[in-house]
Parts: sequence; structure tokens; C-alpha cells
Amino acid sequence: MEASAVADYLKKNPTFFEEYADVVAQIFVPHPHGGHAIPIAERQILALRDRAYELEQRLRELIRHGTENDEIGEKLHRSTLALFAAPDLETTLAVLSHSLREDFGVPQVAIRLWARDDAVPQLPEFGSTSESLRDYADRLRAPYCGPDAAAESREWFEHADAQKSFAYLPLRTSATFGMLALASDDAHRFHVGMGTVYLLRLAELASVAIARFLPAP
Repeated sequence: MEASAVADYLKKNPTFFEEYADVVAQIFVPHPHGGHAIPIAERQILALRDRAYELEQRLRELIRHGTENDEIGEKLHRSTLALFAAPDLETTLAVLSHSLREDFGVPQVAIRLWARDDAVPQLPEFGSTSESLRDYADRLRAPYCGPDAAAESREWFEHADAQKSFAYLPLRTSATFGMLALASDDAHRFHVGMGTVYLLRLAELASVAIARFLPAP
């Protein structure tokens, strides 16, 4: 008889264990962690304990993620209040960079804007950017995370050659007017496949906060 047929029979006839309890009590199986053989009932208890442990670990993981999300949400809320209390563009950019470094622990932050007229102050964030980089920012429909630096953006960061992972957030309202770039020397800090929900919210928040002080596109 095939083992699968035995398993199928037992699934379809659960009363077998009641009718032949004495037989079940005589069955011994290998201990799951090695060593001596144990009764099948004890083996079932061990299996239930292992399953309970797995569920407990999953619950702890869910609680940990929930706590981390609460902390991120609180930090994002504080950043929102600080950004919209900023009275001008220079302060807004300074608050954004400071919040990313101090609250979120981002080691390298760079902002580039390309919508300026004579009414907007000359700031480092309006440094020259290539057409290819502007096109790249305009094509981004969601934040990019990964090991590839966009165009000349690597040079925006201190210790440029040491940076191993990047995140690029397009700044846009009705049109793209800039880019927020993050970098780290940790290759796993901004990796392909990571969740970008909070990065997307950050990009939207930064876009609206900065756009208040820029000329209409």
C-alpha cells in the first residue's frame, strides 16, 4: 500500500484513532530533533508546540513591524508640522534635510530643483542638472530604491564613491520640478523590492511644501 493511500484513508476515517486507540498507543516514531523513538501521541504534541512557536514568532514580527510603522508615522507627522511652519524656501529645504538626517537616520541627503526665476533666492539646490537627469526624474512614477546612481547624482553626496545604495523621489505637483535623493554606504539600506509607501508620502509632502515658494509651472 502506498503511504499516500494510508494518509488519505486516515483523513477520511478520523474515527480510526478512537476505534484502535490501543494500536495508536503502540506506534513509535523518530523524535523530530533526533534521538530515541517516541509515542505517536507525544510526536503530535511536539508538532503542536513547534507550530505554536512559529505562530508566536510571526505575532512578534507583526507587533515589531506595527511598532516601527507607528514610529515612522509619528516622525512623518512631526516633519509635516515643521515643514509647513517654515516661512520661506531656504528654511523649508533646511528642515527637510535635517529631518531626514536626524529623525530618519538617512546619512546622505541631496535636493535638486530646476524651477527658478528672479523672485526665488539663489540656493545650492538650484545647481545645474543635466537633461537626462531631469528626464529620469520625470519618468519616475514611484520612488526608486537600489544600487544604481542616476546620471550625475552620485557627485551630489559626500564620499561619493563610498555610496552603495540610493533612493530617488521625484518632486512634482502638476509637473516635475526637482528630485530628492538619498544615499547610504550600506548596500541594504535602499534595496530593490523594499516597501516605498512612506517614501512616496515623503515625496508628496516635500513636493507640496517646496512648491509653495516656486513659480507656477
